[in-house]
Amino acid sequence: MKPFDSIDQAILLALQRDARQTMAELAEQVSLSQSPCWRRVRHLEESGVIQGYHASLSRKHLGYGVTGFIHLQMQNHTPEVTAAFEREVVALPQVVSCHNLSGNYDFLIEAVEVDLESFSALVRNKIRCLPGVKEIATSFSLKEVKAAGILPVGG
Repeated sequence: MKPFDSIDQAILLALQRDARQTMAELAEQVSLSQSPCWRRVRHLEESGVIQGYHASLSRKHLGYGVTGFIHLQMQNHTPEVTAAFEREVVALPQVVSCHNLSGNYDFLIEAVEVDLESFSALVRNKIRCLPGVKEIATSFSLKEVKAAGILPVGG
């Protein structure tokens, strides 16, 4: 995709802050009329830059008191084992994100649970049993300083 102009950048930043605003509100924010603004948003959606619209939920209000990070080293790296691991980790509802890494560990999983006992059971009974897992190291979030959120948008 070509670099974004200043209006596309403004649209993307505004939608990341509040995707529930009306097209009229968005258009006013980016100094466009509604029709051209709507066309630009539609183009950003169709090109895949905007992948969807989501609600941001409070972990605390949903009862998740523990956020943990699980570093995994794999026994082997065959395509079959990796695919099976990825398929099973995606199916775990407690897993918020999973990244394939470079370096000492092969994967980093971010997971939530209601308390430390539940998190421990998740690691012992589910994560440790995933295909190909050799080694696990865990760490816990003491305080969220910045949540995943607004991506920088530049040209």
